[in-house]
Amino acid sequence: MPQISAFRGLRYNLGQVGSLSSVVAPPYDVIDPGLQQQLYDANEYNVVRLILNRDEAGDGEHNNRYTRAAKLYKQWCRDAVLTPENDPAIYVYHQHYTANGQEYTRRGFMCRCRLERFGEGNIYPHEETHGGAKADRLKLWKACRANLSQIFGLYPDNFNQAQVILESAIAGHTPLEATDHLGVVNKIWPVTDIETITMLEAAISQLPIYIADGHHRYETACNLRDEIAAEYQAKHGKELPYDHPANYVLMMCVSMSDPGMQILPTHRLFRGLPPMTAEQLIEKLGESFETEPAGNGPDRALSLWEEIEVEDEQGTLAFYTAEDDAWTLARITETGEAKLAEVASEMSDDWRSLGVSILHRLVMDTLLAVPNLPAPKYVRALSEVPEGLRAGDSAGRDLTGQEGSGGRFELACLVMPATVEHIRQISSNGERMPAKSTYFYPKVLSGLVINPVE
Repeated sequence: MPQISAFRGLRYNLGQVGSLSSVVAPPYDVIDPGLQQQLYDANEYNVVRLILNRDEAGDGEHNNRYTRAAKLYKQWCRDAVLTPENDPAIYVYHQHYTANGQEYTRRGFMCRCRLERFGEGNIYPHEETHGGAKADRLKLWKACRANLSQIFGLYPDNFNQAQVILESAIAGHTPLEATDHLGVVNKIWPVTDIETITMLEAAISQLPIYIADGHHRYETACNLRDEIAAEYQAKHGKELPYDHPANYVLMMCVSMSDPGMQILPTHRLFRGLPPMTAEQLIEKLGESFETEPAGNGPDRALSLWEEIEVEDEQGTLAFYTAEDDAWTLARITETGEAKLAEVASEMSDDWRSLGVSILHRLVMDTLLAVPNLPAPKYVRALSEVPEGLRAGDSAGRDLTGQEGSGGRFELACLVMPATVEHIRQISSNGERMPAKSTYFYPKVLSGLVINPVE
């Protein structure tokens, strides 16, 4: 595992802000305008004002949402709204949540993780990213000189030995607690005991890290490190010191074997295709899929997904065609697998076995021959599938940060999520899954701990 270290994180002074719940926020890329307003209204010190400050009339090069965020950040530090930990700490982080009618607790820890470029060490990406997001985060982090939110990393630990060390250290101690807008209860414990931290470092020293969430923020941290190193070289005539905080990034680390680990599906709603009926879709799928009618109407998505989950096969997809309001169940055949091997010969069998790979490379790019569509609307909650299909022309920020272009969603697809084992195999192959192959729930909160890089 790359080098981790304890650090003196910046945390909210509850004497200044009141409830911790009122100042935290989910990652910026899942905050739509409505939630942004809700967070703005929750507390004048809510971290959304740093991670996703509003655009305002008259914004320009020297006065914009990045400069406003930096000004607030510095002011909050001066006014002791944000205060540094007394001693370097590792932050144990629990998230208690409900999914599929069951309660879970995901356990991990936040630390500084030494940066290394993908392909140069033991940190691996697992899916493709969007370039615009990296440019946006670089502007923000460069202005603030701080990691305002964590990277989410996974590491293999079959017996969760690293986390057991930390759980022993926090036993009997009262956590700081924040409940987010979805009802997830987030708890953190700063651990400053040097012996515990040393034991943790030893337990994970030989393990790789797979980036679960925050690829673009990780790459942004590398770019910011390079810029700060260049500035330091120009000013001091020597390299950035090894232990300079810019050489590290704030990371939440969770064992792949943690009982609270859940990966939820991300379904797709597509615009930009010509209208087609289920019959026309089946014709295009040809011998690559066995197909069967699967009902009608947007609400059929709910019960149909239950059937797909029970089947639990990556090669089983469900398509909705808006032209005739129909659902079609499609299962990949040996012919389809051979076709995918032909058109994605550069990829491994592991990659080609993914439902999202089958959907995008075989179906969308090859059989439907629409490789350059606008980014689909990525849907996390199943209930949003029928809502999206009915609304059709509703605008709003999707997970790519793009605004909806309006118009009917001509096609929708329900697709199985990748598993933790898929992440391990495909990342270790040096490959990346298609964008939004995974949705890790719950999201790690911004505002619990901030990592200064200067």
